[in-house]
Amino acid sequence: MTKKRRNNGRSKHGRGHVKRVRCEASGVLVAKDKAIKRFIVRNIVDASAIRDIQDSSVVDGYTLPKIYRKVYYCVSAAIHSKVVRVRNRVERRNREPPKRPGRPREQDQKPKPTA
Repeated sequence: MTKKRRNNGRSKHGRGHVKRVRCEASGVLVAKDKAIKRFIVRNIVDASAIRDIQDSSVVDGYTLPKIYRKVYYCVSAAIHSKVVRVRNRVERRNREPPKRPGRPREQDQKPKPTA
């Protein structure tokens, strides 16, 4: 039988058992190493109210705190809610994260050598 993925869809490697976590969308229990993980950073206040709060604030330059939350999805819910996409056999070997729009990374900023 051929192998579809080099890690069998898990990042367990040497561990016999892994705890389970709840999927954010469907509520199903999924192994933590198999779950699709996303780290969400959001403002506590929505964008429309930020200016009102800053204008009425006594402290100048006060930055509102953020909500930091790690979210887990099962594979089927992540595909259905478009958190991840299905990739073909060749693209599955690409292990680098997708490029973020509007956020230049250090590698992209280096000047290219002219030769």
